[in-house]
Order: sequence, then C-alpha cells, then structure tokens
Amino acid sequence: MRKKIFVLFLFIISASSFSQKLEYSILSIPDSLKTNANAVIRFNQKDIIVSSQKKMKISTKRVVTVFNEMGLDAIGAVEYYEKVSTINSMDAIVYNSFGKEIKKIKRSDFKDVSASGDGTMFSDNRVIFLDYTPTEYPFTVVYESEKTTSNTAFIPFWLPIEDYFISVEKKVLNLYFSPDLGFRKKEINFSKFKIEKTTESQSQLSYQVSNIVAKKKEANSPYFLDFFPKVIFGVDKFNLEGVDGVAKNWQEYGKWYYENLLKGTDELSDETVAKIKTLVGNESDKIAKAKIVYNYVQEKVRYVSVQVGIGGFKPMLAKDVDRLGYGDCKALSNYTRALLAAVGVESYYTELYGSSNKMSIEPDFFSVQGNHVILAIPKDNQYVFLECTSQDNPFGFQANFTDDRQAVLIKPEGGEVVKTKNYEDADNKQISKGSYKLDEKGDFSGKITIISEGTQYASKVKVEKMPPNEREAYFKEYWDNINDLKIESLKINNNKQKISFIIDAELHSTAYGSLTGNNMMFPINAFNKYSQIPQRYRSRNYPFEIERGFYDEDEIEIVIPENYTIEAKPTNYDIKDKFGEYKTEVVSVSSTKLVYKRKFLINKGFYDKSEYENYRKFMEQIAKADNSKIMLTKKE
Repeated sequence: MRKKIFVLFLFIISASSFSQKLEYSILSIPDSLKTNANAVIRFNQKDIIVSSQKKMKISTKRVVTVFNEMGLDAIGAVEYYEKVSTINSMDAIVYNSFGKEIKKIKRSDFKDVSASGDGTMFSDNRVIFLDYTPTEYPFTVVYESEKTTSNTAFIPFWLPIEDYFISVEKKVLNLYFSPDLGFRKKEINFSKFKIEKTTESQSQLSYQVSNIVAKKKEANSPYFLDFFPKVIFGVDKFNLEGVDGVAKNWQEYGKWYYENLLKGTDELSDETVAKIKTLVGNESDKIAKAKIVYNYVQEKVRYVSVQVGIGGFKPMLAKDVDRLGYGDCKALSNYTRALLAAVGVESYYTELYGSSNKMSIEPDFFSVQGNHVILAIPKDNQYVFLECTSQDNPFGFQANFTDDRQAVLIKPEGGEVVKTKNYEDADNKQISKGSYKLDEKGDFSGKITIISEGTQYASKVKVEKMPPNEREAYFKEYWDNINDLKIESLKINNNKQKISFIIDAELHSTAYGSLTGNNMMFPINAFNKYSQIPQRYRSRNYPFEIERGFYDEDEIEIVIPENYTIEAKPTNYDIKDKFGEYKTEVVSVSSTKLVYKRKFLINKGFYDKSEYENYRKFMEQIAKADNSKIMLTKKE
C-alpha cells in the first residue's frame, strides 16, 4: 500500500514540475471521444467579421490532439493568401500527451510556399502551413491565426464535423456582419445532428457543437460532405479581386463575373489567331473544330495547380498563357475559350467542384463555391464539357472527376446552373473476350482482350504511363487469383477517338488446376473474379451509396486436357436485385471445350441503412458464383 501511495506521489510531483497545461493533457479527454478517433478537436473557435463590402477578418484558435499518423491532417494549421489578403499573425505550440510544452512555432518557422508549386506568374498566390514531424503520439497542437482580406465574396463555410474518425469536444463559430450587406446562409444536413444556434440577429450569427464522438466510416459510406452538416454563407454586396459586386443569385453573379473578371481576358495575338485558323482549315462542324483546338492546347501548354478561391479568381490573360505555355485551371480554360472564339466556336467558362466524390455547388444558393474550372460548349440543347488541365484526357471526357454534378456556366447574359455529364451504369463497361487452356499438370496458359469505357476507362488508363515494373505489379495484383502468374506479353491501346482502353495480354501460370488423385479442380472465372464481400455490421449507422455503377461482360473459351472428362460444372446463375443483375452461362462446345459467359451490372444509388444487409448478401452471392469450380476426372 505504501508503495502505491509513493508511486502516486511521485507522479503528482513530476506532473506538477512539467509546467504543463492540464487542459491539454489527453487524460482530460472523455473516453467516448477517443473511441474510433484518429484525432480530437479539443477546441476550435473561428470569428469572422465582415465589416464592410471589402473587408473581412478571420480569427482562428484551434486545439487538436492527434493520436496517430492518420490524424495529422486534422491539425488544420494552414492559410492561403494572395495580394488582396494579409496574414496578420500565425503561431502554434505543441504539447505532449501530459500537456507539457515541447515546441513553440513562430510564423517564421511555418513553411511558406507558392500555391502553384512553380511558375513566376503565380508568385503572389501562396500557402503557409505548419510542417511538423511528430516524435511521439499522441500530441496536441494549439494553433492561432488572424487573416484579413478584401475577398468578401468567399466567406468560409463551417463544418461542425470535419471528417470521419475525428471527434469534436467543442467547436464555435461567431460571424459578425454589417446589416446592409445582405447576409445570407444555408444550413445543410442539420436535422440529424445536435447543433446549437446561440445567436441570430441582423448583425451576428453564432453556432456551437460539443462532444461529438468520432463517426466510424462504414463500407460504402457516403462522402462526408454529402451527409454531415455544414453551413454556407454569402452576402449580396461583396468584393472579389478588388472589384465591388452585387448579386443575389447565380444569374446575377454570372453576369457580374463576366463583365468584371472575364471580359477582355481572351485577347490573342494576330499570329496565334492565324495559326489556329490554319489548323482548323475549312472544317465547318463546331465540335470537329473544337477537337482540333483541344488537341492544340494539350500539346502546347501544361497545367500548374492553383485552386479557385486560393490562387485568385480572375484568370490569367490568354495571351500570357499562349506566351508562357502554362497556367492553372482558370487560365487554361480561358485560353481554350479564346482559341475557340477565334475559330467561331462559342464556349463558356464553368465553375464547379473537381473531385472523385460527386460534390455539387448548391443550385439554389449563390455564394462563391467550387474549386475548379472547366469549359462548356453548347451542342443540341446540351453541353460538351472540356477538362482543359489534362494533356491526356480524350475530348469531352469527364469521368471520375467532374462528372454528374451541378456547375455554373459564366455567360455574358448571366450565370446558368447545369448538370455535367452523367455516365450511365451500362456505359461504364468492361468487355472481356479470351481463352485459356489447362494441361495435364493443371498449368494454365491464356489470352485475354479487355476493352474498358466510361468510368472504367478512367480507372484503367493510368497504367499507360506506368513504368514497366509498376505496370507488371499492377496486373499481377489485378489477376491475383491466378497463383504464380507470369505475364508473357502485354499490349495497350488507348483509343482516344472512341474513348476506349484496350488491353491484350498473354498469361501463364503453374498449378491453376488443383490435382487430387484422378481429379482436377479449378475456378471457372479466371480473368474477372469478384471477391470483395462488403463488411457485415451488427448494427449499421449510416446509409450507403454506390456512387458509380458499372457493367462487365465476359466470354471466355476454356480447353481442358484431352485425357480428362468433365465430372461437374457450375450451374447457370441468374440473380436480380435493385442493386444490379448477374448472369452466367456455361456452354459445352465439345468434350474438351467450354464457353463461359458472364454479365454483371451494378446500379448506382443512395440507399437507406436498412437495405445494406440485402446489398451485402447480393454481393456475397456474386462472389460465391464467381468462385464456382469445374471438376475434371482423368480417363481410365
């Protein structure tokens, strides 16, 4: 007993000698907030003061405890600034798990770099961030900053919950604004979360949340910004890039933006105009002309990354892009717009969110939103969208980055909210045709041709630029169901005109067929086996989403050794559900030859959590069917 008291006394003495801040000790964090958490936001207060049409001050105090490497992004000690913004102060203190100070970081110790990564044209657009490498976990960072800007059109939105696996002990937003600015807000996904609105008046708005436990990401969880709460803000009277503006909706914003930030940025030299007209020649179809221009842009310029809302809003002059050969998404889209105009093709500068997650601007609420710019060409009451930052994308291809989401077109007569291209489930296809044969030892040799389109084109085309060793590793993982795989030959054809990616491969493997006495057994689906059964949950917490559907069709010829007969083959499957369809057929061509046919469709959709178990069982049936085996018996 004395020993225990003495140890406790030593702990108290040593703890007090640290001169630590006890509130930053992890011992003060409730256990409920540690569960499933990579980090805990201990305290985060953001005060935003929009004092006039052209002045906004943002003050931040943020205390975050990080438990592991996956929680490092939650520190959030980062600020972007440009010529219309000033960072007045910025500092941080790092504490260990007991609340002892271990490092003090002044602004001069933060990393301050160009937001573009390179290029002198973007030297005014910068990012300053805490570049801290921890020596131990957990640790706590106390971060404070103050920033002023004239860009009042871009009021930061507020996220009570910042991501999965992050707990919140306390988070506060105080927003002060001049009543004559026409302040507006939109609260999204509030109904299922406890968010306290502490103040709402003609000049102030305050929110607070407390003790929000970390949300564990489940299989097929929706993108957190589509499901968790957020508030977006706007003012009717704003300033952007030093220009005063008034807009209450997207139509008014688009007209103002065109007149004040876009108009006059599309001038090109006479030499460049003559060059692009010569390339287009006598072509009269506007889409055909646009393809020539798009190809010219891809070959001439390169992309330098500066996001909308970070690296300024006004695009670089088209003639400067033409001279320098590079630009960000705004600059390259505007440059392409200028070249198209030179050959008589109308196009529109288009703002949206670029992300693999389908995040849309809010169509019924104007505020400066989005992080990316593309170009839209009108065609038959629809639009063809161009990703002008890519030197590889086929003309009009958007899959997996800007597809199926709301965007705003900037037109001379005003803004227009439109939906970008939706790739239908059946259009995201992979068509496989091939053959394989087994010898008496069960060794495998096969040929396969795979044609991928739609979103499946987007996921496959990356292998084109892989070095040979990485490409081989990719395909060995892709066909990881074939043991001891050797890729004898591999040919790739990226057909950008048809937007199809074609793979021709010859494969070899030993012991694909398993021998037991006079029997040989092997899985019938060698080239496109599905095996990822969704995780089972005793109690599912959230809805689930299939963000993009797809369609696979396979036809494979199978040749068995002549001295074997088919003892048993898989039954034909025909499975249908709201989530998709699956069908197989095994056709006997001769005593040694089979044809295996397979069709598999998955439907995109947003589903209630109560339907998850049915979905899991549906996919489990697919995996079971794809693992079906053929049994052979050796002839006497």
